[in-house]
Amino acid sequence: MGSLSIKIIKKDNTVAAAASAEEVSLVYSRYYEEGDRILVTCEKEAAYLMIQLDDAIGYAFVYLKNHQMNFAVPFGEHKICYSPKSFSGNKHLLGVRYAQQDEIIAVKNLAKNPYDQHENVNCFPHASANVETRGESVFAAKNAINGNRENHSHGEWPYESWGINQNPDARIKVDFGRSIKAGRMRMYTRADFPHDSWWKQVTLSFSDGSEIVWELEKSDKAHELAFEEKTIEWVEMHHLIKAEDASPFPALSQFELYGTDKIE
Repeated sequence: MGSLSIKIIKKDNTVAAAASAEEVSLVYSRYYEEGDRILVTCEKEAAYLMIQLDDAIGYAFVYLKNHQMNFAVPFGEHKICYSPKSFSGNKHLLGVRYAQQDEIIAVKNLAKNPYDQHENVNCFPHASANVETRGESVFAAKNAINGNRENHSHGEWPYESWGINQNPDARIKVDFGRSIKAGRMRMYTRADFPHDSWWKQVTLSFSDGSEIVWELEKSDKAHELAFEEKTIEWVEMHHLIKAEDASPFPALSQFELYGTDKIE
């Protein structure tokens, strides 16, 4: 299959710990320090992987391109959008393995990636947006694909969300890095009422050129949408029409797209 590796790299680019194998695990028995990063490498140029960069977060199904991904260990303001149990203490279990065929072809939420970051360009899915409230980590686009559906408040974990800074032209895009087949969506809008507002309508644009206008209601439950199966590489949500209420703060807690990988 090809070797996989995990390295803990310090701020001065020295390697603090490393392991490699076709199915690799690494126990790191030290406290993380600011500037630390986790480097995952793969001999294959592109591969479906199961990765665990922190045992409190667990394994995630991802698609890795260009051989490697860098993950900056979060500190300070960048840490508060994660569970306080994650990346903490002096004992960490990391792992990477190739995804099995049944995991690749299974119907699943193809938008989920709890290890996404702004700087991520190789590990998919990846979320990006043209605006994030005050540039704060608790309102970053990546929060909308981390798998956490809790939407009854706002701010630090477990209430992180994508915040649009009251911008009616806000857009969020989820890139899958390859062709996938999908035909169902679930979305959790933030529901910290009466602090929050909600969107009564949004538009979904897909990489195949199609669009769907989606009517929504005020709810803390999942908004569900089924549509004719599409083969796509990305989806973007825009034209977010806010309800006529007093609050200026609609936001997105979780964005889920269900389907399968398009295996030729």
